[in-house]
Amino acid sequence: MLPREELLKGVENRDSVARVIDQAEQAIKTWEVVLTDFLSPPELVEIQRVFNRLTEVQLTAWGGYPQAERQRIAIARSELPLDQSQVSLVAVEIAGNFLFDTASHRDFLGAMLGTGIVREKTGDVIVLGERGAQAIVAPELVEFLEMSLKQVRSVPVKTQQIEVTELRVREPKKKELTTVEASLRLDAIASAGFGMSRSKMVDFIDAGDVRVNWKEVTQASSQVKSGDLIAIRSKGRLEVGEIAVTKKDRYRVQLTRYV
Repeated sequence: MLPREELLKGVENRDSVARVIDQAEQAIKTWEVVLTDFLSPPELVEIQRVFNRLTEVQLTAWGGYPQAERQRIAIARSELPLDQSQVSLVAVEIAGNFLFDTASHRDFLGAMLGTGIVREKTGDVIVLGERGAQAIVAPELVEFLEMSLKQVRSVPVKTQQIEVTELRVREPKKKELTTVEASLRLDAIASAGFGMSRSKMVDFIDAGDVRVNWKEVTQASSQVKSGDLIAIRSKGRLEVGEIAVTKKDRYRVQLTRYV
């Protein structure tokens, strides 16, 4: 048995982590690969951190494409081979003419959930503008969605399975930059990386729109470190790279912005 209480100590997503611990114990007992439902980025980060301490089991996560936010985890005993191909998921296309009634990510997700399915069985939704959207889901949902998902907003749609390789994922654009700051405060680093005033960044932080490593941070004075991922709703993401101290005891920080 895994050290359950020790693993759960101090975790934020307690229910999700506890569920995965149960599944890991099942994988150990049965010598089979066990799959989780789709997990959100904060859940993924915490589960991977917790399970890094264990030698009995191994995990691999996959969401259909490299930048996928929502992913499933395959769990197996350490002795067994395990790779992304064992993470079972499929892609569906939700096709319609949205030229005169534009639909957002929320509209497509809402229409899917409106058929009665649960969020845990759905991965990312990729909006294609006037042509509709694509979604990643658990395989057992495909037939149901093909029969049930007939409309998004006012637009009739046809839902059908496609190959995962047909996903039209836009590669994020990257911009490399360097900033020199007096401190490693979140508001200082993020304002430099996103090219906005510090006061505007503080407004975003106070409003709960800023996440560091997928956790909401509401303190502008929070310290960032190399490897941190800073995200602002609708503004993109910023990765903190190498940090060096200058001769004047300031911080030279390498940043990569994804838009």
